[in-house]
Amino acid sequence: MKRRALAGVLLSAALVVAGCSGSGDAATDDSGALSPTDPAAVSGDITVLTNRTDLVTDGTMQKYADLFNKDYPNVKVKFEGITDYEGEVKIRMNTDKYGDVLLIPNSVVTADYPKFFASLGGATDLAGKYTAAGIGKGKVGDKIYGLAGFSFINGFVYNKDVWAAAGVTAWPKTPAEFLDALQAVKTKTGATPYYTNYKDGWPLSSWSSVIGSATCDAAANDKLPTANPWAAGSDLNTGDKLLYDIVKNKLSESDPTTTNWEDSKGLLATGKIATMWLGSWSLAQMQDAAKKAGKNPDSIGYMPFPAQVGGKFCSVVAPDYQSAVNIHSPHKAAARAWIDWILEKSDTAAVNQAISAIKGAPLPGALKPFTEAGVTFIDLSQADSAKVSKIDNQSEVGISKPEYRQHIIDVARGAGKGSLDDIFADLAKKWADAAAMAG
Repeated sequence: MKRRALAGVLLSAALVVAGCSGSGDAATDDSGALSPTDPAAVSGDITVLTNRTDLVTDGTMQKYADLFNKDYPNVKVKFEGITDYEGEVKIRMNTDKYGDVLLIPNSVVTADYPKFFASLGGATDLAGKYTAAGIGKGKVGDKIYGLAGFSFINGFVYNKDVWAAAGVTAWPKTPAEFLDALQAVKTKTGATPYYTNYKDGWPLSSWSSVIGSATCDAAANDKLPTANPWAAGSDLNTGDKLLYDIVKNKLSESDPTTTNWEDSKGLLATGKIATMWLGSWSLAQMQDAAKKAGKNPDSIGYMPFPAQVGGKFCSVVAPDYQSAVNIHSPHKAAARAWIDWILEKSDTAAVNQAISAIKGAPLPGALKPFTEAGVTFIDLSQADSAKVSKIDNQSEVGISKPEYRQHIIDVARGAGKGSLDDIFADLAKKWADAAAMAG
């Protein structure tokens, strides 16, 4: 069960798109993807792509389809679970056969959304119903091409019993305090203090979610095109340095090349490992693992990034995968009806302890410790997301990809050459060169 769809019970759901034609330039009018007003008039067979293969095989997806059909009896929904979602869908998008509803792959440049996906409506109109996190990343011009059904905050999922056995009961307020806490776990318990999930790779992408959290800056993402993202005191510098220091100080697993995501859930639930940096989507999965192991699910805790501004922690509200309608779908109205139903009528957000994209929806119970502690939730501005995406792709840095953090781990453990300063300097140069080309 991988992240980002990993959480969304259904949808979450260079491509270096330059090498991915998608036949988008020849697409026809996409107005058929606007919200249908008469369910009885909507018909057609649609295929929904998802990376939640487990929910396809255990029948969960079909249960949602059965409920959907009570409102839309003339639509037949077929699900296709894809294990290597990013890789396979990227290849499919060289054709027009990539489902009717899909999760937008992370590698698709935002500016290219109109080539591949049907418009879901005007940004102003949709802003009346959906949160900024729900529509922000899917905006191109004055239209929305992708809707994130729900969002998650970001932080460290941890075993409270292990941390308590180490004598740490208060959330660390600085990276130094966090490292001290992990050292206490190592010294006083038999648990591995931190687990990188290096081998699977994708969990390392979560570290990009530190953007905005460490500095408590809602405009942090929009500043990236004109800044050095790894300058001292920046979000990425702070987060990547903490990851480096964890590994350098031998506070993580002894051999990161042998990590296993599925195993890590049981390891944390049973106290064999203590901590992982993941989105709050992980809470439900860790709690389920605890139940299966005969452990108390209440032992699974969640804490914000160890940094404060004005005496308060901050956590960015990060959107999950965006659901979109294939611009080539012959049944756009049916595809859009499915997206609307999942976002507005299903219990996917509640099941996943997620923040619904629907304005005014209640917060999940898992966030109670955060609200009680006065943690500031930040809706990260995505006004310049298209430019950030363009620079990131041209620079080949991959802020939201695992490779450069795997390199950080390799250098920290002595399996790679150089230093953290060298890594930051190289990343900054690549970024600056691409930003200059982007204008």
